[in-house]
Amino acid sequence: MAAMATVPSYTPSLWVRVCHALPRLDLTMQMKDNIFVPDSWEYQQTLLVLSSLSAIALVISLLVVLSFLIHYCCCHRGDRSEGSEEEEEDEDGSTGHGYSGKKGRGICCVTWVAVAAVTLCCVAIGIGFYGNSEANDGMYQLTSSLLTANYTLASIDLLISDTITGLQLSVSGPLVSMEELFTGSKPFLVSTRNCRRLSENVINLLSSISLARSSLDAGLGNDSSISGASITPLTPVPPSVAPTVVPTSSLMPGPFSPGWAANTLMVNEDYRWLSYVLLLLLDLIVCLFILLGLAKQARWLLILMTVLAWLALFLSWGSLGLETATVVALSDFCSDPNAFVLNSTQFNSGTSSDVLDYYLTCSRRMNSPFQQLLTQSQRALSNIHTHLSSLDRNALPQFPKAEKSLREVQQILNSTEGNFHQLVALLNCRGLNKDYIDSLKGLCYDGMEGLLYLSLYSFLSALAFTAILCSLPGAWRSFPSESEEYEDSDSESEDPFTSHQYSPSMLTGYGGSQSHPNPAHSRNLYSR
Repeated sequence: MAAMATVPSYTPSLWVRVCHALPRLDLTMQMKDNIFVPDSWEYQQTLLVLSSLSAIALVISLLVVLSFLIHYCCCHRGDRSEGSEEEEEDEDGSTGHGYSGKKGRGICCVTWVAVAAVTLCCVAIGIGFYGNSEANDGMYQLTSSLLTANYTLASIDLLISDTITGLQLSVSGPLVSMEELFTGSKPFLVSTRNCRRLSENVINLLSSISLARSSLDAGLGNDSSISGASITPLTPVPPSVAPTVVPTSSLMPGPFSPGWAANTLMVNEDYRWLSYVLLLLLDLIVCLFILLGLAKQARWLLILMTVLAWLALFLSWGSLGLETATVVALSDFCSDPNAFVLNSTQFNSGTSSDVLDYYLTCSRRMNSPFQQLLTQSQRALSNIHTHLSSLDRNALPQFPKAEKSLREVQQILNSTEGNFHQLVALLNCRGLNKDYIDSLKGLCYDGMEGLLYLSLYSFLSALAFTAILCSLPGAWRSFPSESEEYEDSDSESEDPFTSHQYSPSMLTGYGGSQSHPNPAHSRNLYSR
């Protein structure tokens, strides 16, 4: 944590510190450090142990659902026999489809449990959509910062290469011609040779400045060896309109390239975002059709949704395991990213640790590692300018043929000085450090928050689908069977006149006998 105190505008968030403080166990149940070392097998074991917690939760969910299924299967047989006895005893007082009031209340409770579980699942889906959007925003900020850093590094490489090429053209062209013209004048010849020597010195100094030469081709797609005789200030293509290069290999190149990383992350993020959207839509469809099946009492629809609910249950616990490992690993990285970057061979290969530390920390107390090279190059260019001014003032009146070569050298020198000032500004740590901080904020703030919301969604949806699978068999019992529906339809289709036969007491009340009813009374009753 002490190393992060030097990084301006970034501090690990509360969730990063909480997740980073979680205990780590390997496969042998021994405590391990929480230092982010993704290539270490010991560190990978700690992530596997954390991911296995979701597998244990999945097994518990399966046991709970299985126990409820066994309970419903065993109790359903007993309820059938009890229900038939109650139907025989309370035939006249029965109001449902043969179920008592106590059983009706139980079925109603089970149905409402299923509805509550579906509602919880819908809430989890809303959280999942928000978390997926937050994670996507964080990855977008990360890739944008990497593309901007790659643009800066590519611009530095282009400025260096074009400056070196321009100085080489001046050394091999106009300066050689001037030496041939000034052969008879020793002072002018010495000044010309000094210009040539200083130009070669600047070429050697600029050649030693190298940050990320591999990012040139990936970022702008230009060939640094192509340049004309006249050098103009460069205006590279900004990241927003730069061509996107799809990575042809999943292996990270030896020297780390921000352009390669940005393109790889964009492709993987597109697949991740789409996968979560499809999973969320699957959960939403299952929840809505379960509600429809309960409302319409459609057994076939609930059977189909039960199968999909099993699939959603497995996907929810599986995604929770992946999210848990990702959140913990990301918290380990975000707690001290400088230590990982400085110690990783992918980042420091071809680049000294002093250069990396300068751009990662950008402290005012630190001097640029290129300060001495830039100062010597600036002095050399100033001396070249002084010698050319002297030759312009003293040699041209005596050697008018040297004017064309001298003007070419002056033009190249002016363009070189313009490129050099741009190079000094780009080599300052503030630009690249800002991109680094922005990428950390996108990954460790928005990205971390999005993953936590996605983890909450997976956990709530897994609980919801567990409750749904436990309650749906009980809800099926409230649906009328085919025989009951057939009996209901038969009773509704009976003749209302034949369904109400007169009893002996009714006939006696009208004054008739049981065996010889009065036909007149019967006609009067029907006429009424």
